[in-house]
Order: sequence, then C-alpha cells, then structure tokens
Amino acid sequence: MKLAFMSAAHVHADAYVSCLKSIPDVEILGIADHDAERGKAFASRYGLPFFENYDALLAQKPDGVLITSENSYHKALSLKAAEAGVHILCEKPLATNVKDATAIVRAAREAKILLMTAFPMRFSVPVRGVRDELLQGKLGNPLCFNASNQGQLPPKDRAWFTDPVLAGGGAIIDHVVHLADVMRWYLGMEVVEVYAATNRIFHAHEVKIETGAMVSLQFESGVFATINCSWSRPSTWPSWGGLSFDLITDRGAVHVDAFKQNLTVFGAPSAHQGSAPATEDHDWSSAHGDGGSGPRWLYWGSDSNQMMIEEFITAIHERRTPLVTGEDGLHAVQIVEAAYRSIQAGRPIRI
Repeated sequence: MKLAFMSAAHVHADAYVSCLKSIPDVEILGIADHDAERGKAFASRYGLPFFENYDALLAQKPDGVLITSENSYHKALSLKAAEAGVHILCEKPLATNVKDATAIVRAAREAKILLMTAFPMRFSVPVRGVRDELLQGKLGNPLCFNASNQGQLPPKDRAWFTDPVLAGGGAIIDHVVHLADVMRWYLGMEVVEVYAATNRIFHAHEVKIETGAMVSLQFESGVFATINCSWSRPSTWPSWGGLSFDLITDRGAVHVDAFKQNLTVFGAPSAHQGSAPATEDHDWSSAHGDGGSGPRWLYWGSDSNQMMIEEFITAIHERRTPLVTGEDGLHAVQIVEAAYRSIQAGRPIRI
C-alpha cells in the first residue's frame, strides 16, 4: 500500500506518520506542500522524499493520500487527488463551508474513489463502548447531550488555526465537528436546528476570531445537545485539551471522557515527552506550557488515530466504504456553517 501526504500544515500529520510507520506493508511515498519550507522540514524530520508540487507527488501513483493542509485548501487538494483517481483521507473539517464540502463529496463520488473524513473519535474505545451499549438498549432512550471540547489557543507555529480565511473560523470549527459527528453517529439521525452564541473573552488581544462558544443542536427526534467549545485552557495545562460528554437518557446518565486514560506527570520533561499516541486533543501538548516544567499528561489509552488510519487502509484493500465517510464530514460542516449563521442572525437556524 503506497500512501502520501498532501501538506504538513496540520499538526496531525506528525501523528499520522507514526501511525503509518507502524503498519507492515505500508510505504510512505513522500510529501508535497505549497509551503516548500514547511514541507521540506517535515520530509527531513521523518526521512521522506519531498516533491516540489502536488502533481509530481500524484504522478507517483499513490493508492491514497492524507490531506493535512490548512482547512481552506481541502477542496483544491481533494479535487486534485480525485482527478488522479487517488483515495482520500481528509483532515477535519472536510471544508470551511458547505459549498466546498459538497464539491469534495461529489468529486469523490464521480471519480469512484474512497473519501474518508478524519474523525478519530469514532474509533475511541470509551466512545465506541458507550455507543454499543446504547444501541443494545442497555442505556435507555436518549434525551439530551451535555458536551465539552476545550483546549488551548493554537501555538504560534500553527498560526493559520486562528486565521478566519485559512481555518474558516475559530473554536467552533475546530471543536464542534467532532462532537456533532459523535452525536449523529450515536443517534443515527441528523441535526435540524442550530443555535450558537460566542465571545472572545479569552485571548481577546491576540486573535480576531471566537475563542469561546456555546452551540445548541436539535435532532430530528427532539433530542437536543449543548456543546461547550473553547480555547480556554491556560498555557500551563498538561495537554492540548479534551473531549467529553454526558448522555442523559430516560433511565439515567453516563459520562464519556475520551481522554481520561492518562497519568499526570510532574517534573522536568523527559526524552519521552510527547511520545504517547498523538490523539485528536493531545497533539500539541509539547508545544504548550512553560517549557515542560509544569505537569503533563502521559496518555496510555487506546490510540484512536492509529485505528482510524488502519480503517482507511483496510477500506482501500477491501474496496468498501469506510466507517467514516465524506458525507459524514459534509454533515458536520453543515452544522458548523449553521452555527456561524446563527451568530450573525442572533437566532436559531434550521438545516
């Protein structure tokens, strides 16, 4: 299986390299990046070939590509890969707006290639375990979700995360897509209404986009959810962030914490700092804080990134639809776009 990277803008590219290198019979052909300096640094760091442009990379005929660019480049890179007939794992969000996300899904369908959105929380053992019990009827009928996805302000070496054009927004687009996808997956139904409120209390003098928000969702059945998403963690926080939620049913409640399986380590950083699985909300732990002198989390739980990458490869081998699709990514973008429209209109938005 031959795979390649299109851009190294996203921090998850570093995690995905480690995942791929642990899988037998996988060859990483290399990387191309529209930021040549960044791409060459990434290639050098992991001993990979660097290609001067995306066409040269695709000419190597990879079986699949991992698109880990700035959010606003997802459409252009996905269309280029689809035109070359190459399967795609695209970083979340699938696009910065519904129009572009729809174009990506359509291009993949017309090219008859596999399109997978990078939603690693679908592969989190705690998240999957609770879903299994829900579907088996052990937890009762869902009534609502109370969810949280918080983190630190993205580091300066990933400044594009706070650029409204390159990222498509702030804390909302960064955090809401994961929880919205998990909830859709749990319930097997779509969101029909979104209401959002936001502020910039945190880091008001550093960025011009929202750093805190509360997003409310209503599903087809009447089940509702609230998502607290923010870049509110202090720089001394042990890790990038976390994803958790309460699922309330007619029989009780269950709390799900995707990253609870960790040890808190105090003292100076060791040579192994940052070597734990770089899962969705833990990738930036070594890039934050006060140089490592504060506490840090040593994560020992399941590596959802690894399982997601393996699903992508297996789906290609078996010529089947992956467990997470481009359509799932499109639905998440619809929810995010409705949230931003709600903020502008000051009222709920129907989808």
